[in-house]
Amino acid sequence: MRQSMTFAMMAALALAVGTSPTYAQSTTTTPQGTPTPQSSTTTPKTASTTETAKSSSADASFIKEAATGGLAEVELGRLATQKADSADVKRFGQRMVDDHSKANDQLKPIAQQKNVTVPTELTGKEKSLYDRLSKLSGPAFDAAYMRAMVDDHKKDVSAFRKESERGKDPEVKQFATSTLPTLEDHLRMAQTTAGAAATSGQSKGQTKGTTGSTTGSTTGDHGAPAGTPPPSTDTARPPSPSGVPAPGR
Repeated sequence: MRQSMTFAMMAALALAVGTSPTYAQSTTTTPQGTPTPQSSTTTPKTASTTETAKSSSADASFIKEAATGGLAEVELGRLATQKADSADVKRFGQRMVDDHSKANDQLKPIAQQKNVTVPTELTGKEKSLYDRLSKLSGPAFDAAYMRAMVDDHKKDVSAFRKESERGKDPEVKQFATSTLPTLEDHLRMAQTTAGAAATSGQSKGQTKGTTGSTTGSTTGDHGAPAGTPPPSTDTARPPSPSGVPAPGR
């Protein structure tokens, strides 16, 4: 009887332990070779992420364009100080060298920080312009150089104003904002100097033409001044002896 009761108690205890949730969880095993499922969360691309990428690309493009243009302004300015005929054009060229060298030095560390490679020598259309201007001299150089400076600075002012208003990178935007007033001043100077250079070139051309026509009009045949009659080709007859009539013709 006692053995029967003991067996019944053990059976009840075993049944209770086997159906316990804790026990069932602790004894659950994963079959060998079956991978344990893992939860993975994929972050979807949002509109803000795409917009940030576009902004970074736009800022990088601005850095490259600003560095390329700045280098060209320095090299062309040096050329102007050597080949320009007008003193105003020479002064303008030196101003380009000074101001754009300073701006280039400010942009270099920003480009390095943003991992943007900037040019160290002229290429493309900037090189072509330099080569074309280097073949000119005198008033022809002045006129061509100043026309290029007006066109270039119109584009520069537009690009820097856009970056100062819409740029996303704080450092690049600040560079554009601080440099813009200098470029606007350059544009005004270029327009004024270009006008003066064109007028000077026309005046010199007219002076040369006037000098040539004046020289031709003030000298006649044989180099004699205008209005001087040419020497006579008739031979004067010697006077007749006194009282002897001269022979007839």
